[in-house]
Amino acid sequence: MGFPGTWMTESESVVYRVVPKCACSTIGQIMFYSDHGRFFDGDIHDATSGLHKWAMEESQPAITRAVKDQQILAFTCVRNPYARILSSFFDKICGIQRNGKRYRGNLVPLLTQKYGIEVGGDDGKQEFDQIASFRRFLLFARDTIRFRKPMEPDIHWSAMSGHISTFIVNGGRYNQIFFTERFNDGMQKVLDAIDTPFKVDLAQIPRFNESEGHGPKRAHPVSAYFDDLSRHLMWEIYRKDFQLFRYDFDDPDNKYPLAEVDLDEVHAKLGR
Repeated sequence: MGFPGTWMTESESVVYRVVPKCACSTIGQIMFYSDHGRFFDGDIHDATSGLHKWAMEESQPAITRAVKDQQILAFTCVRNPYARILSSFFDKICGIQRNGKRYRGNLVPLLTQKYGIEVGGDDGKQEFDQIASFRRFLLFARDTIRFRKPMEPDIHWSAMSGHISTFIVNGGRYNQIFFTERFNDGMQKVLDAIDTPFKVDLAQIPRFNESEGHGPKRAHPVSAYFDDLSRHLMWEIYRKDFQLFRYDFDDPDNKYPLAEVDLDEVHAKLGR
């Protein structure tokens, strides 16, 4: 299986396991900048050179060697599950993607037909009941993850622990896991621990939020979207994410983790 979703700088200064909807665009650009002294012109997910990616066959031997030798710092970044699934809904389901089309083509018509989801019209800009539609989307997300129907789960709403575990199961070990909500603190610790061809000043780095503006703005506090049933579904799907990454299940409006990540516990529980 190898190391899907893994990126590494060409200078082999650092290895990163991508977790979708967790600042991955900004992290990728920081890695690119640290090697080249400039940012990639465009969405870093589209880059086919300047950064090793597991999806590029020619990068796989270098990534495999680096991860298995465990001589290079390896890290990833996580996010509050409530905020992450909401972001997925507004970006991927309600939003028009950067190619000018809906995400995954027939996905939105399927959701409209089978789950009664509204997305704000053809352009995503019309008024609609965000709360009702999101709760129906959450039911769909649960169906994809638990039953793999009506489709396989998408990387943007499958559990973070699932993404993170593939790296461990196949022979990798994380040196750091930090929080999107405390991005600068966590990213700085990574940068402090590695040597890069170009120095990165985090205070000067823009946020590369490639999903920004794709969809409608969230109109309500996070907690408004999660009634008792929704929270039951969240626990069913993301229990490991809440527990391992120390997020507050009881208060959806508290975006911050309650404690630091215990790396030994993550490796023990996700390495099986």
